[in-house]
This record gives sequence, structure tokens and C-alpha cells, in this order.
Amino acid sequence: MSFSSSLLEQAVNEFSKLPGIGKKTALRLVLHLIKQPQEETQLFADTIARMRREIKFCSKCCNVSDTEICNICSNFSRKKQIICVVENIRDVIAIESTQQFNGLYHVLGGVISPLDGVGPDQLTIEPLINRLTEDEVEELIFALSPNIQGDTTLFYISKKIKDLPVKITTIARGIAFGGELEYADELTLARSLQNRQPVANYVSMK
Repeated sequence: MSFSSSLLEQAVNEFSKLPGIGKKTALRLVLHLIKQPQEETQLFADTIARMRREIKFCSKCCNVSDTEICNICSNFSRKKQIICVVENIRDVIAIESTQQFNGLYHVLGGVISPLDGVGPDQLTIEPLINRLTEDEVEELIFALSPNIQGDTTLFYISKKIKDLPVKITTIARGIAFGGELEYADELTLARSLQNRQPVANYVSMK
């Protein structure tokens, strides 16, 4: 791909670094921005820069937030006795869109995957265990993607907290094994949450 402007080429190269964005799509995006009024383009750039500069991670659940404590953890109407463990921020958004869960969350920041060099120490597992011992948590729901990495993470955490007085459940397997939680439709995800089962039952089925 040949460019008549080095500035255009640099912008296309930066956009193409985004997930799922190839050079042709990046070029379309950049050309679209060039056609916009300079004020709108500046607002776009300022918004991205401010987001990256000022965004925080909730000190309790590790979800993205504008403040030290996110608006979910600080919401008094949420059931603080129930924590839903998810892999990433996208999963929180997916579950919230079902409007079927009124507890709190804990974002692990990934799943255990030795082949990818991701071990337990690189996830927020210890902060989760601290929450279980410090707060009055009655149930821990694992809402991890039903694949080998998700199951490995589920089993690891379950063993770490087996002596704590906490009910451990997992979402029902209405989601196909090997699928990704964020791509599940809202109805399937909602029913999986409603029909969650004890982790011990899930382990015995494997």
C-alpha cells in the first residue's frame, strides 16, 4: 500500500494495530477522520487520550472505573453477598446487558494458560481470596468461558478456597464448550446465570 503522505501512513499504521483492524479498514477510518471538521477530529483524539490517561481500575473488583470504587461496587442496591467471577471487562458488560444479575463482580484479568505464559500470579486471584475472607460473601459464581483455560482457572481457585464457608457455583452449560462468554446471546447467558449449579456437580460430570 503506497501513500503520498507520511502523516497518512503513520495514522493508518497506528489504526491497524487495533484488534480486528486491517490496513484497508484502517485507511477507511483515517480518510473518514480527514473529511470531518477539525474540531470533531480533535474531540475524538482528546477523548481517547483522556480515557487512557484518567481511566482507573476499581480497587475492589478490578473493573474499569472513573473513580477508586466503580459504580457497581458502590451501588447499595447490589447484593454484596454474591460475587460473579469473570475473565475480563467485556464479560461484565455482557452479563450486565442481561439485567439478570444484581450481585458484584470480580475481574480476573485473564485465565490460567501455561501455553500463553499466563500463570495464577498474573491474575487477580489473591485479591479475590482477600475479598472472600474480609467481606461477608455467601456465594461465588464462576462465569468463565467454557474451555480448557476457563476450567483450569475454575478448578485452581476452587481448590484455593475449598476451606472457606462460601458456596461455589458455576453458570449452567447452556454455552457450548469451547465458546467465548462475550459472544453468547443475552438469553442464553441469562438462563445460564439463573440455572447455575454447584461447582462440585460440574467437576463430577467431567
